[in-house]
Amino acid sequence: MTTQFQAMTTLFVEQLTVIDFSYFDPERGIVGESWIMDVELGGSLDANGMVFDFAHVKKQIKAHVDQLIDHKFVVPSDYSKLKTELDKEHLTLHLSTSDNKTYVHTSPIQAVTFIPSERVDIKSATPFIQQSLQSILPSNVEQVKVTLREEAIDGAFYHYSHGLKRHFGDCQRIAHGHRSKIMVYKNGQRDESIEKDIAEQWKDIYLITQEDLVEQSNGQMTLNYSANQGRFSLTLPESVCDIIDTDSTVELIAEHLADKIKQKFPNDDVLVKAFEGVQKGAIASR
Repeated sequence: MTTQFQAMTTLFVEQLTVIDFSYFDPERGIVGESWIMDVELGGSLDANGMVFDFAHVKKQIKAHVDQLIDHKFVVPSDYSKLKTELDKEHLTLHLSTSDNKTYVHTSPIQAVTFIPSERVDIKSATPFIQQSLQSILPSNVEQVKVTLREEAIDGAFYHYSHGLKRHFGDCQRIAHGHRSKIMVYKNGQRDESIEKDIAEQWKDIYLITQEDLVEQSNGQMTLNYSANQGRFSLTLPESVCDIIDTDSTVELIAEHLADKIKQKFPNDDVLVKAFEGVQKGAIASR
């Protein structure tokens, strides 16, 4: 008796994209995150001798994932301390952490993605993305494997969330973010102690632009603005915020940090290399 095996070939793309977003965590609150995504597609070869055209992998799959989760506020739909309100085109989320820190997020609907889980993490996000991708692929692609991973960082890093109201793309969304390393040089020598201090001060931070802050009372801060995509508002605990005078582009973040370090060390040459997620960022020197 002859056993027949189904022929299958697997196409893979490593680091197809980096997903930059913020999510709600029951303990940490709003967390900025960056995940590197690898993908494998298994199936039979089409008439062109391909499982799936590489050009389509890089464009179609990346575009789908970007629309699904990138630069969004990702929320666990099964979390018990979540309440939602829908008013025309705007969605309001009421959220509380396990220690009862409260958050209120209002935005256009497309700025939020719900994952059917009690917690947002790689374990819950992977099948969510895989199932969504499977629905858009041709029938010869029988298996989709998504691998999500954090960048391996040797040194200090921090998670930050923010919104850029002047941005015409998805960065205008009020709760998106990044997991970012930080490098600081004094007189040409790397200073890991300063890097560690910044990472500790900005652990799970939300960066508020001064002009966006509309209320500060009872330990809470509220900011809002209108942007190209609509109206955005966020109320969150003062303890997880830092206020800066400028917008929070990575260029201005690098300058903000360089200025603060220069104030402490006025006689030293200072250079800050601030990252925005993975393998990109800005450099400021003083």
